[in-house]
Amino acid sequence: MLTAALALAALPGLAGSIPPRPIDPVPASAFQPLSVTANDTRSTSSVAGFDAAFASGGFINASTVLVEPGSVPLVGPVKRVAVDQPDPASGHARKPPRSTLRGQATFYDNGTTAMRLPRGTTVIICGKARCIQRIVTDYGPIKPSRIVDLYRPDFFAICGCPSWSGITNVTVYVY
Repeated sequence: MLTAALALAALPGLAGSIPPRPIDPVPASAFQPLSVTANDTRSTSSVAGFDAAFASGGFINASTVLVEPGSVPLVGPVKRVAVDQPDPASGHARKPPRSTLRGQATFYDNGTTAMRLPRGTTVIICGKARCIQRIVTDYGPIKPSRIVDLYRPDFFAICGCPSWSGITNVTVYVY
């Protein structure tokens, strides 16, 4: 132990370290005033404005007309553009599912959709109130009578039942 302490004390001297020393002050001659002679006989130069290449589509100049809030512009669209949409009664807009499951659903507060399907599978879950589309993010449920566990807000949106309910009948379309 004593040998190690002596070796550590002697090592900085052997390694060539220099003990700290105070910083040298800056000489006062470095702070002398410097005079620069200037006169008004020099030529003046002016910078011209930008050429048209620097003007963008939204460039504002003296002739630009700005529309004040609440006023109607003199030009522009007067009505909405009509969009050609297919008739919803002509058929289904979604492709047929790979399979359909019917059973019971319940909720749990994990924030995911749990089924006995691979993660990442897209499903549409329909109850008495409405349908929602979700992605399977967890495995479950264990009981064979239940086919899906849903996030609590999703469950109550599908079932349309009071908040004390815990199970509802659903149809699950697997895509």
